[in-house]
Amino acid sequence: MQRAESSAHLEDLLIDLRAGPTASEWTDAWQPLGLVDLNACPADVEMRSLPPFPLIGLGDAAHPLARTLDAVVESPVSLDALARQVGRAPRAAALAAQLLRGLEGLPTDRALQFESSCYGLLQGSEEHARWLAARPASPRQSAAAGSVVVDRRGTELILTLDREVARNAIDRVIRDQLVEAFSVAAADPEVRSIKLRARGAAFSVGGDLDEFGTTRDPATAHLIRSRSLPALAIGARAEILDVHVQGACVGAGLEIAAFAARLTASSHAWFQLPELLMGLIPGAGGCVSVPQRIGRQRTLLMILSGRRINAQTALRWGLIDSIRESPCL
Repeated sequence: MQRAESSAHLEDLLIDLRAGPTASEWTDAWQPLGLVDLNACPADVEMRSLPPFPLIGLGDAAHPLARTLDAVVESPVSLDALARQVGRAPRAAALAAQLLRGLEGLPTDRALQFESSCYGLLQGSEEHARWLAARPASPRQSAAAGSVVVDRRGTELILTLDREVARNAIDRVIRDQLVEAFSVAAADPEVRSIKLRARGAAFSVGGDLDEFGTTRDPATAHLIRSRSLPALAIGARAEILDVHVQGACVGAGLEIAAFAARLTASSHAWFQLPELLMGLIPGAGGCVSVPQRIGRQRTLLMILSGRRINAQTALRWGLIDSIRESPCL
């Protein structure tokens, strides 16, 4: 197989599966991703092994081989944008594809540990270090710490993200308060419903970027997540979680929301997993929660492309359950 750099032309990334590459042959090549023309593949072609990089299908999504691949390109994700993004962080892209393959069928708690391990690995990578170094210095002090407003009404627990000035960016305080609230709900059988809401025009723009890179040792960061990841506490009562989002639902905000048994959104909501350009993968549970809703292939499309998905596409894909302008209370 011809060596291809991350800036390769798309035609150089096409792989002829009729040659039937073996696992040993895959290891002889380094390339950011491989492309398979499903329209040109015979119906009986077999996939004997997957490469260590993402294998992306083009064309007929109904082809028998399509479900074996890591993803099949579909609107609103374009091939050019996908290849361009992957070329900027090919190692993070490869790890994302490998992780999603391995997580299928695992219990949530075990899957979250694997996600955290891979996320920690990338925290020590050159791709992430390059992103950290390129970030401009903040011209002002960060916004005030956020909070989670907790309202108990009988058997119902209502949690509200309250950091409107920072578009509900999730900082340590919000993270820790979410863990505490969900842990209490997990231990209290009298809680029959949990509703997660957010104040302001955005549900959440994701993790607070000012806190990225504060823990540089990947093993230490993994151990911190093992104790303080809201997804671990959410998993125990996800079947009673109801989330409504408005505006931006990005990164960690989407990763948490996707665990909900019922997820609704306003018509102007939009969704994004932007971590790849940081040299990372979703690390707040999104490699587990999002595939549970839309499958690993569409999840990888979101991760690799970084593309914003509007509410209408989210509904069509199954990322949300319905479009509502205001939440049910």
